[in-house]
Amino acid sequence: MALALKSADCMKESLNMKRLITVFAVSLVTTLICTGAYASSKKENPSPTQHSQPSIKNSGEEAVISGKVVETMNAGGYTYVCIEKKGVKTWVAVPQTDVKVGQQMAFQPGAEMKNFTSKTLNRTFDSIIFSAGPVASSGAGSKKASAKHEGGMASAIKTAEKISVEKATGPNAYTVGEVYAKKASLNKKSVVIHGKVVKVSLGIMGKNWVHVQDGTGDAGTGTHNLVVTTQDSPSVGDVVTVKGTLYKDKDFGAGYKYDVIVEQASVQR
Repeated sequence: MALALKSADCMKESLNMKRLITVFAVSLVTTLICTGAYASSKKENPSPTQHSQPSIKNSGEEAVISGKVVETMNAGGYTYVCIEKKGVKTWVAVPQTDVKVGQQMAFQPGAEMKNFTSKTLNRTFDSIIFSAGPVASSGAGSKKASAKHEGGMASAIKTAEKISVEKATGPNAYTVGEVYAKKASLNKKSVVIHGKVVKVSLGIMGKNWVHVQDGTGDAGTGTHNLVVTTQDSPSVGDVVTVKGTLYKDKDFGAGYKYDVIVEQASVQR
């Protein structure tokens, strides 16, 4: 009996030791990861492979980004522009617009992303600023950005096509118009929407941004157009089923604010 109790005590002690070792190991790994992340963030020019996701920070300057266009290209619904001023080059990404090399331009300040990789361009930028677009024609001398933003109602897509898609069935199924009308009660809840893809922007802030419409809602107030973030890559014209979490009044900064948005979504035909 004594031997059995002694054996049980030994086993208990062994288990306790294993638990302590496990806790210590987890704490050590966490410390190393945090230390490494801090050290990485202190480097001026971290390599693109150091981060699986780009780091993001909002520009603290109110002055517009201005200079001469030395390089530009379009991809994924965005125009990428390299601006040069006093020998310093700055990459800016804006909703697709007409830009020509040699042109003098000024853009609104926005969110700077380090080590951003554009999948559509197959290119990594050491630093790029996502701007809501060019400033008003009074332009380069202006100190404040114009009021127009890509986010929210300004980003809603209007099409000449009359879209009519049947509502999804089953639990958590809503139309586009319904999620706007019920956004307060649906905030941070799962939703399912059936609709047609009218715009896709790939690889922005590590996500694909998909605009979906089903014929409900009001085009005048922008409640006909639902923005969805996803890792899926549907095509414009696809009729899809969206399953994700709805958020109301989501603000990403730099004017990218949405009354309603669905995030971490699956978008399947």
